[in-house]
Amino acid sequence: MLSSIVLFSGAAVLLAVAAFASGCGGSTGGNRSGIVAAFYPLAFAAEQTSGGSADVRNLTPAGAEPHDLELTPSDVRAVDDASLVLYLGDGFMPGLETAVKQRQGRSLDVLAELRQESGFGGGTAGDPHVWLDPVRYAEMVRLIGAALGREAPAARLARRLDALDGEYRRGLADCARRQIVTSHAAFGYLAARYGLEQIPLEGLTPEAEPSARDITRLVDAVRSSGATTVFFETLISPKLAETVAREAHVETAVLDPLEGIGKSEIAAGADYFSVMRTNLATLQEALGCTS
Repeated sequence: MLSSIVLFSGAAVLLAVAAFASGCGGSTGGNRSGIVAAFYPLAFAAEQTSGGSADVRNLTPAGAEPHDLELTPSDVRAVDDASLVLYLGDGFMPGLETAVKQRQGRSLDVLAELRQESGFGGGTAGDPHVWLDPVRYAEMVRLIGAALGREAPAARLARRLDALDGEYRRGLADCARRQIVTSHAAFGYLAARYGLEQIPLEGLTPEAEPSARDITRLVDAVRSSGATTVFFETLISPKLAETVAREAHVETAVLDPLEGIGKSEIAAGADYFSVMRTNLATLQEALGCTS
């Protein structure tokens, strides 16, 4: 009789501990809600395709650089509890990739899925900035729409992106120059799509600190390319671009990689399409395009 009581008591304790753990440790699959997106392009696609029917949380704050994002405890809980996590693999956001591996719910590596379905190359080896090519971004949108069960809204957004692609094709068809000097190698897919040549001052990681010899080499590269403009970005320091442009006696301009949109831009109503059209106008002026 005593042994039966002990066994029952032990089982009750185990049940209590399990209940406590499930209450404090986040969802395990039954009570998930909301979509977590790694950064702006994925969040924008999810918001547009969901039509406001889903709560979308962008993990990267407005004006922040997603490469450098360190997840807070709140972020980790949101990832764990989400019904779907949208992210890019290949080490684009390592902290998020670790959190995704530890969760039990659905997650979509949009970059891996896109490469598997399309078998594409282009851009620069290891370059994740596929959303800067409107055609590739339309494919991403369709993948996200399928994951959300919102294929029709995704198709409408994809048609808008097809129209944007047409604007780029016409706008960059007849230009005096085809080389774009960028602060880092984020524009390979855009350049490949529209017949441009990207000349990056830095690689895929914009934090590298070039030496004086490197700067001299970069200045020579700008001069030999015939470029009249060095493009820098909104979320990283323009110091290198400004130094090279000054030494090469050329102009500087902003070319936005759309990894995030600043608070002031959001307040002014900016979105993927408006920023991409601003990029197009900037490219047309710098490259001497006639249309």
